[in-house]
Amino acid sequence: MNAESLNVSTSNGATTAYVTRSSEDVSAGVVLIQEWWGINDHIRDVAGRYARAGYLCIAPDLYRGRVARDADEASAMMHALSIDDGMETIRKAIDAAQGTYKVDRFAITGYCMGGTFALRAACEIPELKAAAPFYGDIPEEDVLKNLKVPTLFIAGKKDAWINQEKVNGLKEVAAKYNLPVETVSYDADHAFFNDTRPEVYNAEAAADAWQKVQEHFRQHFGV
Repeated sequence: MNAESLNVSTSNGATTAYVTRSSEDVSAGVVLIQEWWGINDHIRDVAGRYARAGYLCIAPDLYRGRVARDADEASAMMHALSIDDGMETIRKAIDAAQGTYKVDRFAITGYCMGGTFALRAACEIPELKAAAPFYGDIPEEDVLKNLKVPTLFIAGKKDAWINQEKVNGLKEVAAKYNLPVETVSYDADHAFFNDTRPEVYNAEAAADAWQKVQEHFRQHFGV
């Protein structure tokens, strides 16, 4: 597996994307959006999993090199990041990957804060082929109603932040506008996919969610 750094220029300053691929002959890419911690070992590990599944994976660094040391710092960094800044970085990272690796088909996924950005990207970047946000916040109805990208939304029933009320709100808007959204809720907590956090990690739910995301991506654009 190859892992490298891709330079990304934005109006708010330069950043990079962590890039993985199993070979040079890849035809589809996955944009992986970080949790509120930043581009840490866990995100790099997930990027490696996507490379081994046959994708080019790009993880744009929304924090421009910073990684949170604890939850208080992560919260402060997340709240300091504007939606517009994060969305521009995602768009510019896709553009850079297209130019560098000649891949023009992308899906998007992300966890926690990354799930928030992944779902919004699915609403605002219609060129994406599929989306799989994990327990991210739901955009306002005026944004969500524009969703055209087939989306698999993963949630945890024990999640106090992206709770079942929010998930039900997503379902209601999806039904109202006939949006291409499927939701799957596990008997698990927020961040249940993160295997570096034993207090919330749920191996069974994580394995099943991974398989469902792979099937979703293969169905709509994948390798």
